[in-house]
Amino acid sequence: MTLRARLTAAFLAVVLGPVLVGAIFVGGTVATVSNARSEERLEVAATAVRTTIDAICAGLRTSAEAAAALAAAGQTPQRVLRAAGEAADQAVRRRQAAVARVDDADGETTHLSGFVSAPWTLCTDGGPGVGGVRALALGWRVELRDAEDQLVGHLLVARPVDANLVDRLAGAAGVEVTVIDSREAPLSTLSSQRAKRVASRARDLADGEVVESGDGLYLRAVRPTDGQPLHLVLSTSRGEEQSLFAVLLAVVVFAGLLAIGAAWWLARTTTRPLAELATAADRVADGDLDARVPVRSADEVGRLATTFNRMTRETQGYVQALTASRDQLRGNLGLLGDTLSSTHDLGRILEVILETAMAATGARAGVVLLVEQPDGLRTSELAGRCAKGLEDRAGDLEGIRLQLGEGLLGAVATSGEPRRGRVEWDGPVLSPREPRCRTYVAVPFSASRHGEDEDPSSQPERLLGVLALYDRLGHDDFDDADLITLRTFAGQAAVAVENVLLHEETHRLSLTDPLTGLWNYRYLKESLRREVERASRFERDLAVLTMDLDRFKDVNDTYGHPVGDAVLIEFARRIKTATREVDLAFRQGGEEFVVLLPETDAAGGERVAERLCAAIRETPFELESGDGSRESIRITVSAGVAVYPEHGHSLTDVLEAADDALYAAKAAGRDTWRVAPTPASGVTAVSEPRTKS
Repeated sequence: MTLRARLTAAFLAVVLGPVLVGAIFVGGTVATVSNARSEERLEVAATAVRTTIDAICAGLRTSAEAAAALAAAGQTPQRVLRAAGEAADQAVRRRQAAVARVDDADGETTHLSGFVSAPWTLCTDGGPGVGGVRALALGWRVELRDAEDQLVGHLLVARPVDANLVDRLAGAAGVEVTVIDSREAPLSTLSSQRAKRVASRARDLADGEVVESGDGLYLRAVRPTDGQPLHLVLSTSRGEEQSLFAVLLAVVVFAGLLAIGAAWWLARTTTRPLAELATAADRVADGDLDARVPVRSADEVGRLATTFNRMTRETQGYVQALTASRDQLRGNLGLLGDTLSSTHDLGRILEVILETAMAATGARAGVVLLVEQPDGLRTSELAGRCAKGLEDRAGDLEGIRLQLGEGLLGAVATSGEPRRGRVEWDGPVLSPREPRCRTYVAVPFSASRHGEDEDPSSQPERLLGVLALYDRLGHDDFDDADLITLRTFAGQAAVAVENVLLHEETHRLSLTDPLTGLWNYRYLKESLRREVERASRFERDLAVLTMDLDRFKDVNDTYGHPVGDAVLIEFARRIKTATREVDLAFRQGGEEFVVLLPETDAAGGERVAERLCAAIRETPFELESGDGSRESIRITVSAGVAVYPEHGHSLTDVLEAADDALYAAKAAGRDTWRVAPTPASGVTAVSEPRTKS
């Protein structure tokens, strides 16, 4: 016998033997449990049937006794019988009984209400009905007595024993009900043929005896007893047991087929793997790293196939990783070079820098933080500007804001020294606003020094930001080679970032006044043209304020130009404070300033002019003298207000109208404001100010 045949026979014996034994045991258990459940169900049904018949008899008794009590009020036998007849009619009308009969003392019927064929059986009987073996009605009889307690007759009330009664009993019992009597077709909830077979099989059963019929029914006899005069048979189906046997047979067949298939598969997987392993080894030797051996068992041959597959898979993975890393690094370096040479978009440059650094080191995530320098002043805050792979590392890019010295990245920025390591080993203190990680490498990058003769100790490099990478692929730590690579790369990237920042600073300085930080005259022309076009397109007003510091030449002559510059800086600050974020403030030249107020009419322009004049008038400028004391300088300002398109239909007209209003304010005594007259009116006067001049 071959190995395949022996394995098949052994497997079938081991698997099918217990299945067959279990099936026989389960089948016997199911039959026993089914018989017990059927007997229990029939016992409960018998109790329910007796209870239902008791309830019917109790209702008949109540109706009969109530009628007899009403009739007893008569003084003579005739009146008693007459009253009993009336009570009988009333009981039938009220559906308390189907038929009611009044008999006198001699047994003669004196009154009959309703009709049910005889014979009737009384609830108090324990056998078949009077006058025959069939019971066509179930009744209750009471005596009729007169006022002197003399028997004058009987009152009999009854309900028919028909299909309705049988259905009622079956509904209460939850099983099929058949009445055993001499009828050719027994009353039953079963079909006529099955009812006859049940009646024939159960006619001689003792009360409470349970037998099995030949057509899948369990039968229980309920013989007449005291208070229950009917001979009944209760029956229930064996369908549940048969369905369980069918399921059991299906399970056995399925298990047999499954065992045969499994035996064939086991034998087949035992005899083929060696040839497949040899074929796969030849393919790998020829350079085909996609070759795999099907693992068909867990024995020594199967383990050999698994090891072979793992070896070829890892070899293929290493080759693919090296190839992909080389190609990706080439592509990223090319992209970095193209980006650095073709764009001044800081966000795009930072994104390329971070992607290239991650590709070069195999990092899973990274972030670039820059030192924020609002208004050209250095601050001690690092802000996240670009990030990759931080989705599940707590916090978003906007939430990464660190003080210099705070956390791991703040410490790197402060010390200027790169760091690498594992969080749980060297234990760096991470800020709650830093990304979570296991391993890290972080390097600072700084702007280059300007000038050949500067002392490095007195002129340190200007810190631009920090480049941090997290969690190297493969669960390895970042090594010294990664640190050196990233440090060199950060130095090159710093040049690109510094160039972009210098370009942005140059562009900003070309549009802003270097002394006050306000927009300059060049940007005024561009902004005024843009705001006039927008106001014309949306049919909105645009207010223009021109302002001039009164007698500012005297300040320069008296205190010197440095003090004059300080006054101009403070005046620019007060303009920003007194205007909205959407308003634009400009230094036109010297001590002349312009403010554009989008979507503002003449009244709104007057309010802003009044507010600016008051802000300058009511708060003197503080000057610190050489001896340390402070001196107040009182400065006033004059302002002119013009509105587009009310005072002109071009930017030049509106600006000239505002200048004319400014001259009018100067002529009115300074420290005041004027609104330009409407050109169409021809009026040369301007509106009265709301403050004294």
